[in-house]
Amino acid sequence: MADHAEQALWYVVHTYSGYENKVKANLEKSVENNGLQHLIHEVSIPVEEVVEIRNGKRRLVQRKIFPGYVMVKMIMTDEAWYIVRNTRGVTGFVGPGSRPIPLDNAEIEATLNRAAVSIDIAVGEDVRVLSGPLADHVGRVEDIDTIRQKISVVVSMFGRDVPVEVDYDQVLRV
Repeated sequence: MADHAEQALWYVVHTYSGYENKVKANLEKSVENNGLQHLIHEVSIPVEEVVEIRNGKRRLVQRKIFPGYVMVKMIMTDEAWYIVRNTRGVTGFVGPGSRPIPLDNAEIEATLNRAAVSIDIAVGEDVRVLSGPLADHVGRVEDIDTIRQKISVVVSMFGRDVPVEVDYDQVLRV
């Protein structure tokens, strides 16, 4: 088990769905009770800050990036493996068989630095433009660009269909 002795690496632990917070609390308590802070350094549940836009209002919500998984930064020893593996709610480490595989730095960075925006509008729906030069015009959603957080809307002006691009928070579903 001690392949990566003396170096704390990140490992992924599979849990029962919905038990991530309990596993984190139980594991942290076990580490404290058994005095294993030198082996198990950190327990983390990867979450992302998501801006939800519902009815034209922005809300900041935290969502689990990987439901059913917890990340543990630890020095892999038999004792540390045993404590993590036998924590209530843990079903096992991620890796082939009983051999946990640590995450590499690129995976850790990608997991810990995420943000997203979700909206309750779909392509083909009618929306009202709330602000800008076309405020109060109604149009149909043609495209949603999640990366740039823009929505392409076709608005009828002067008897012609005019495509416009607006921000997520500039429209409201009709």
